[in-house]
Amino acid sequence: MGVSHFLEHMMFKGSKTRRADEVNEAFDRIGARNNAFTSHELTAYHAHTVPEHTLDALGLVADLLRPALRQEDFDQERGVILEEIAMYEDNPFWTVYERVQEAYFGAHPLGFRVLGTPESIRALQCESMRTYFDERYAPSNTVVAAAGNIDFDALVRRAEKESAQWKSPGVARTYPPHTSHESRFTFADKRATRAYMMFAWPGPDQSDQRRYAAAMCAYILGGQDGSRLYWSLIEPGIAVHATTEHQGHDRCGQVIGAVVCSSDDVERASEIFTKECRALYDSLSEVDLTRARSMVATAVALAGESPSGRMRRLGMKLSTTGEYRSLEDELRNIQALTIDDLRECLVAFPPTPIVSGCVLPPK
Repeated sequence: MGVSHFLEHMMFKGSKTRRADEVNEAFDRIGARNNAFTSHELTAYHAHTVPEHTLDALGLVADLLRPALRQEDFDQERGVILEEIAMYEDNPFWTVYERVQEAYFGAHPLGFRVLGTPESIRALQCESMRTYFDERYAPSNTVVAAAGNIDFDALVRRAEKESAQWKSPGVARTYPPHTSHESRFTFADKRATRAYMMFAWPGPDQSDQRRYAAAMCAYILGGQDGSRLYWSLIEPGIAVHATTEHQGHDRCGQVIGAVVCSSDDVERASEIFTKECRALYDSLSEVDLTRARSMVATAVALAGESPSGRMRRLGMKLSTTGEYRSLEDELRNIQALTIDDLRECLVAFPPTPIVSGCVLPPK
């Protein structure tokens, strides 16, 4: 728990052929913007540059993925990770989110904390990280995604060349079963100035065609201005934040709801949230569908306007579904949705919170 994110940081401490400052200088020389991120399901390293430097950028990213993993760098970066954990712990919204995910997923790996805990980071040893790297950072476990003005064949040849000497233990994802268990909890946090509530219930996974309907239902219930939760909680001044979002994880989807309000309004806000969830099936209309379809399609299209947006979408889709689906295919699936599709999704995945958590200011 936390080793993937820690390892992501270590990649930027230098490879076997370049020091950390030399890595940054090499990217700067070709005018590339590079970074990385770690989620519950993958770590991604990315670079953006002008077309003539595409292959150079790929070579630099490949070199980045062969880190030196020196003990002195490990010891130094441990402190950085602990500070990052402390920073997130200062955010009550984040603390209740992590606890809800732990309660919802239980022992399933999706319940692990991406950053880890102070205890798991302090206990982690550099040698254990090297073993983890050898087991996970293999060609069989890697997706290369690119978008923009590229020579695809040249890109493939360069990727093959860069990874030719990489060991490949044949690692692949495993999918442990998940069973949701009901849980309700409340805790106090001295850093909280108001109440932060989080809700979770099952939804379609990333490979399920019903994910489009689930995203639409979540948008109608708690998307932007004009959603059910906006008019029932935010507009009357009961809450300052009220949203729902479908998260289609790999083989294990869910829907997340969030409400922020005064600690005096927790019970009332929770009751309204539950009421709107229950009323969604019967209250759906063609007007809802048309508006939501247009808004979601616009968001998808805008995300695909930039090469970096398309690159990220390609990488995420290939990592989870293993399939290529064009932006146009996604838009057609959204436009083809009907009210019956949404209602069938709500029957299969009722918007009934399985887990709910709340963090309050101390009395």
